[in-house]
Amino acid sequence: MCGRFIITPPGPAIAEIFDAAPSNDLPPTPNYNVCPTDSIHTVTSEAGARRLRPMRWGFVPHWYKAPDGGPLLINARSETMAEKPAFRSACRERRCLVPASGFYEWTKEGEARLPWFIRRADDAPLVFAAIWQGWEGEAGAFDTVAIVTTAAAGEMTELHSRAPLVLGPEDWALWLGEAGHGAARLMRPAPEGTFIFHRVDPAVNSNRAEGPSLIEPIAA
Repeated sequence: MCGRFIITPPGPAIAEIFDAAPSNDLPPTPNYNVCPTDSIHTVTSEAGARRLRPMRWGFVPHWYKAPDGGPLLINARSETMAEKPAFRSACRERRCLVPASGFYEWTKEGEARLPWFIRRADDAPLVFAAIWQGWEGEAGAFDTVAIVTTAAAGEMTELHSRAPLVLGPEDWALWLGEAGHGAARLMRPAPEGTFIFHRVDPAVNSNRAEGPSLIEPIAA
């Protein structure tokens, strides 16, 4: 799964990576502890024009009476999202990308939750596949997003049974709908060797923790 991540480049640099026009209200970076319900960077495409814009992390189906009117949907399972009422329209019509520099996962040792920081082995930016949904109600109107996950494979199985769906630059146009149909074939685990990871301080267990020290390695 993906329940926390980091993003470090400034907004203009992120926009340049995707050749996207940046919004004026992007969340600040760096952020070493991006949490559910935070505003996050997303890349969308309309008529072939890409935009880098903020969305609330936590997909809100249109029938929710309030943003917290049901389960917090931060992830969408690639295997079933086309069948789920909350996601099936978005997975056909509203796909987007979420840039990141790394993400966290937890293992358990007795009652302790042990955090790990994961990044690409080649130090390239991570780009998660995602889907989005606009929501409007008494609390306002805003766009919301869920990160797509797949079964874990290779080294990631040491940490968790699920992992975010990571896309390379050659896949972005297809996922965004710019290259026609067939995005379903992108929904597969990352090849073995994509990720490396190390233990980090349990300070990151708090959603209020911040700063680059959160990703410094500690002895496992």
